[in-house]
Amino acid sequence: MPYAIRTAEAGDVPAIAGIYRESVLHGVASYEIEPPTLAEMHDRFSAISSAGYPYIAAVDRGGIVLGYAYASAFRTRPAYRWLVEDSIYLAPEARGRGIGGALLSELITRCTVLGFRQMVAVIGGAHPASVAVHRAAGFEHGGLMKATGFKHGRWLDTVIMQRALGEGASTDPVPDVPLAPAKS
Repeated sequence: MPYAIRTAEAGDVPAIAGIYRESVLHGVASYEIEPPTLAEMHDRFSAISSAGYPYIAAVDRGGIVLGYAYASAFRTRPAYRWLVEDSIYLAPEARGRGIGGALLSELITRCTVLGFRQMVAVIGGAHPASVAVHRAAGFEHGGLMKATGFKHGRWLDTVIMQRALGEGASTDPVPDVPLAPAKS
């Protein structure tokens, strides 16, 4: 399945919403119970993109969105501005083909260029495939929060993983970077 990774566009949001809907209804990566409306997904896309965070899509030769990924604020307090949280979602037919790893790799590159110093993954349901993709990308186990969500009739654990970006904590950050603004 040949694919390309590019910056996501507003026209991709209906496909992104469909991928996310499937994940909400059938998966454990998201702890949402009801899929957001298309309007809500447009609002989320706009908020993340307009804040300067990377939002990318994997598309096949025909332009069909196979998956997407984005980085966003882990927390909005100013001292956290060097830390981003990644999110990756794939269409069912795209899973197990290396697309998630490719999206994560591109997201890491883009966040590093923007000046972020750390990336965290908050993995709902302690999903083994997501843990493996993050481990392969250099993330380390940061913690396990037990029984943090209840979905599909069972308690779910959450795994926290973390990876340094660029110089990580080895140097102080430049005050006017990253592009994504901090909020109090």
